[in-house]
Amino acid sequence: MRAYLAGPEVFLPNAREILDRKIALARSYGFTPVSPGDLAIPETETRRQRGLAISAINEKLMSGADLIIANLTPFRGVAADIGTAFELGFMSARGCPAFAFSNCTENHFERVSRLYGGDVHLGEDGRHRGPDGLALENFDMADNLMLDGGIAARGGLIVTRKVAPDQLFVDLTAFEDCLRIAAEKLLT
Repeated sequence: MRAYLAGPEVFLPNAREILDRKIALARSYGFTPVSPGDLAIPETETRRQRGLAISAINEKLMSGADLIIANLTPFRGVAADIGTAFELGFMSARGCPAFAFSNCTENHFERVSRLYGGDVHLGEDGRHRGPDGLALENFDMADNLMLDGGIAARGGLIVTRKVAPDQLFVDLTAFEDCLRIAAEKLLT
């Protein structure tokens, strides 16, 4: 099975090293890895054209994959990388099995509450709200309910681990646990 490896690792200074480690691990569990870091980007005249080319190539890679394993470790904020969220949605819409991992064990509600400095209260409507009046999702889920729900609806799960802050995007233990579970469900 061709496994699309989604995540923000492409932004790391040592992206190639981390992607190569993920690719090797995916192969060791019997998957054929499809990595967005492996694309050959054509020459373009503008930055926008380059971005559109990368997007089109990633969609083509996903269209040829059988499942997705997504890194949902919060990236540049309280939630998963938005590009990874799009990729998870794309693959879920195709009906593909979906699995994910996160190197953060705090759920989405806990992370947003921390963003608000703990200034969260129960509104008259029974929903938790921040000081800005906006409601918080409080469903004991790793990320936004649509990500958790999409994965669950396709028979997958989200593996979480707590790692040191400087290891958030380089510790691959949760990724490997996710691979093992996906292989047991799909390859046996």
